[in-house]
Amino acid sequence: MERKKASDFPQELLNLFDGYVHGGINRRQFLDGAQRFATAGVTAAALFQMLRPNYAWAVQVPPEDARIKTETVTVPSPQGNGSIKGYLARPANAAKLPAILVVHENRGLNPYIEDVARRLAIADFIAFAPDGLTSAGGYPGDDEKAAALFKQVDNGKMREDFFAAAMWLKSRPDCTGKVGAVGGQQPAAADVAKIRAPINAQYGELDTRITGGWAAFDAALTAAQVPHEGHVYKAANHGFHNDTTPRYDAAAAKEAWQHALDWFNKYLRA
Repeated sequence: MERKKASDFPQELLNLFDGYVHGGINRRQFLDGAQRFATAGVTAAALFQMLRPNYAWAVQVPPEDARIKTETVTVPSPQGNGSIKGYLARPANAAKLPAILVVHENRGLNPYIEDVARRLAIADFIAFAPDGLTSAGGYPGDDEKAAALFKQVDNGKMREDFFAAAMWLKSRPDCTGKVGAVGGQQPAAADVAKIRAPINAQYGELDTRITGGWAAFDAALTAAQVPHEGHVYKAANHGFHNDTTPRYDAAAAKEAWQHALDWFNKYLRA
């Protein structure tokens, strides 16, 4: 399939697709809404296929790359769902290293998330990407099925699963004891004062659903004296770092990735 860019689509259509991806509307509602953007040669169903992820595009670091080691690991989570499986990636030859927890969105541990873990391993971190759908059978290999499974998982227990994964990383003998995280979402304003870790926030300018909360989050972090910085990438959409969809913005993704690595190096390697 030809790789499309965000600029190939009306912004309203991209926003409509974002609503579908994040559960605001279902597939039928997306197709009904997309109908007004269809043409004689491109149907609403065709637009849907163009906007869906193509995970073949996500492979920047092949699983068999000799520089890294990867494996599937099950981590105990007594306060959560009992256990959580995840994808562990680390440099093939290294002493103790800081670790990064890779937090996925509402589609589970898909191939893009696995590749992000491998990219972090190439950058000389231990990376662990838990699958929040473990208790529901794991990521099913299909995004729509994954979204349906998310509704079956207790959110509180899933958070406990991710916390257990972070503590497991911290206690590994090959970890320095310093752990960061990539992914996640803005916390409620009342919870900002509880934050103790430095925060590096990355936003797409056109992702008003998320980016609209940055000013208040920034102010709350400042008031709580949490070390932080934020970056808003011009004309970038939600998911601009995810190279499996047309919303991917190569320039913004490259800059955001470097900001993230610089932040982790600053706070986890000191």
